[in-house]
Amino acid sequence: MAKGGAGALLPAYLAVGADELKRETSIRRLKGRLDEGLAAFNLDERTAAPDMEPNDVITSLNTMPMGSDMRLVIMRKADKLPKAVSEAIVAYLADPNPGCVLLLEAESLAKGTRLYKAVKKVGDKAIIDCTPEKRWKLPDYVVRHCKASTGMVIDREAAEELINRVGESTTMLDRQVQSLADLCRSRGRITLQDVERHTARVAEVKPWEFLDALCARDAVRAMSLYTLMDNPSQIALLSLVVMRMRELVCAKALDERGEGALLASSLKKADWQVKNHRGWARRFSARDLEQCLAACAACERGLKSGADPDQAFVQLVLRICGAAA
Repeated sequence: MAKGGAGALLPAYLAVGADELKRETSIRRLKGRLDEGLAAFNLDERTAAPDMEPNDVITSLNTMPMGSDMRLVIMRKADKLPKAVSEAIVAYLADPNPGCVLLLEAESLAKGTRLYKAVKKVGDKAIIDCTPEKRWKLPDYVVRHCKASTGMVIDREAAEELINRVGESTTMLDRQVQSLADLCRSRGRITLQDVERHTARVAEVKPWEFLDALCARDAVRAMSLYTLMDNPSQIALLSLVVMRMRELVCAKALDERGEGALLASSLKKADWQVKNHRGWARRFSARDLEQCLAACAACERGLKSGADPDQAFVQLVLRICGAAA
């Protein structure tokens, strides 16, 4: 938003959703509409608290801007507002101060609440949706965000690895993108190697991340991820491995018949869930996949008969990756 007064804005907004970065971006944009020299007089930023007084809040909302035509009141954690304050704001929104913009910020607020309905009634764009991106959409989000916020390009595989390492919090991702951009500014590009070199893993390894490395037959990465798992259940992991191997058998059969496009419907999955399956399946021969399933059966027998679970599972990983002695 360009700087200016409240005339082009609605009298109230609700930034709601679990994506903290989106909520903070909304706050930052509205703050940017204030005259910097008068912000100390025209900005009132509060956090909901049990002892908050309705009259105090309404007085602030009804205060006219000083030396400008816009005043901004930010109410953080609006889903935690005392009922009396929430009701006072609902009443205020029926006839709001034209010189003041109210921004309510909340991680969640039910659409059926009076406060949500009152804000929504203010205008079509009063509700700012801060719902997090789906996990499978996050790499593309990181690529776009990196370009928009730093002017840098981040490779998609680097974005994927960044998510694997720091998790799905867009706030954490933003911090890491900014840090990597500073380190790689001279090249104008952030690569997978940059992420691996400069970003520590703080997120727990997800089973599907391990499975992807296994299907790529990348023994080094698969073993690295396995060792990073916190007390993994080899039996549970084995069941996932068997399921994935069966999916690759299906992928290979369809691919060889020229019917690879039918894979998602055949497995009753979304396209994005199987987007790499055909490429992985081509790393195996039909005989390889058959032997991998036989190795899974042997591993299961070993696990159930008292074999060392870690050793038995590691041998299976190396066998599937084609790295067994």
